[in-house]
Amino acid sequence: MYRSNTKTIVFISGAFVSHHYWEQWIVFFESKGYKAVAPPWLHKNDTAENLRKQNLNSKTGAIRLSELLCYYKEIIEILPEKPILIGHSYGGLIVQLLIQQDLASAGICINSFPSAGCTVSKCSFYKNIFRFSYSLFSDEKTFFLSFKKWQHVYFNTNSAEKQKTTYEKFLIPESKRAFRDLFLENTTINFKRKHVPLFFISASEDKIISSKLVYWNFRKYKNFHSLTCYREVRNKSHFVILDCQWEETAQHSAQWLKKIFS
Repeated sequence: MYRSNTKTIVFISGAFVSHHYWEQWIVFFESKGYKAVAPPWLHKNDTAENLRKQNLNSKTGAIRLSELLCYYKEIIEILPEKPILIGHSYGGLIVQLLIQQDLASAGICINSFPSAGCTVSKCSFYKNIFRFSYSLFSDEKTFFLSFKKWQHVYFNTNSAEKQKTTYEKFLIPESKRAFRDLFLENTTINFKRKHVPLFFISASEDKIISSKLVYWNFRKYKNFHSLTCYREVRNKSHFVILDCQWEETAQHSAQWLKKIFS
């Protein structure tokens, strides 16, 4: 183990899950000498059980992407230095947008949502968003991922027992507004702008964000004075953070960071 790091890692969660799903990653990176935190999203600083009991039109349903960006910016600005940002899924897009605001020393995007704009590469992603969020424009402000979708689509490479325990422990309602915001112009990225080192990780068995889409996102960054890297992990699903072999992905991230800051 190496313990010379004093940098802070801010883990940014994806949609549908409690921020507590980063617990193993926090312990892992703290053992490497980093300071690590995983702030909950706005209005989600509670247990998954309590959040599931909320009214469907609760504060959770008011969450907007713009508010999340301001929220994380405020967290980052009180730190002694710019942190490393590690985001998963929706959190990966948030990492990209925060890096565009020059708020990080490096970023890792795991199975990241792409920025706004319709392209051939994004067609399957948008199709999945509407297929799994068919009530996106209904009157209710929040929606909940069913166990069947979790089991067969989001966490499909794990045992039935693991699927059940993680679903019960981490699944929470999600804001429909936050998902609708994915189609707005404020999620666009200036891919030609100079940026801090950025690492994209995809999972070969991800049925929501394909490896092809993550690779497309990686290739869109065009600034030759900036470092942008890519890696695909094999036999992993979208929620690779909770995978039985999660440490393999965490180790790839740690090794990359060690190279960046050594």
